[in-house]
Amino acid sequence: MKLIKLWDADVNKAYALHKTFQQIENGFENPAYGLSFDDFTAYVEQRKKRSQGIGLKEGYVPDTVFVLTDSGENYIGIFNLRHRLNEFLKNGPGHIGYGISPLYRNKGYASEGLILTLAEAKKMGIAEVYLSCNKDNEASFRVQQKNGAVLHHEDEHKYYTRILL
Repeated sequence: MKLIKLWDADVNKAYALHKTFQQIENGFENPAYGLSFDDFTAYVEQRKKRSQGIGLKEGYVPDTVFVLTDSGENYIGIFNLRHRLNEFLKNGPGHIGYGISPLYRNKGYASEGLILTLAEAKKMGIAEVYLSCNKDNEASFRVQQKNGAVLHHEDEHKYYTRILL
């Protein structure tokens, strides 16, 4: 298993992966939903710039989108790592958002991908990772707990967890 930055991935495979996701599913948002191939390639370039802090909209922070692969052959999931938090992210989505393609769910890939993404966060100097998930997505909550997350708080709809690195 490995993570590949979206802009370093095979664009055809990455596009096919993104097409397996709904626009919003279990709290995972797919901003590439419905894009044509040409628009997707532009989206990839935009994400590269965003990771460098270039062209960020008001209220956004730099982030890196990774593709999770199994030995580089199959593109399995998408992991988004925000480089820092603002007040909205501290009280909401947190550092990491992730989704596993419906083709590969319930096989432990989310746990493996989160392990790799936490390692990337540590390289960035992040000491405590904030995460959240919908309460009706128990699988995601278990993935976070398996990776050392503790429940920080909850509201009517979401669990908010923390992982010390």
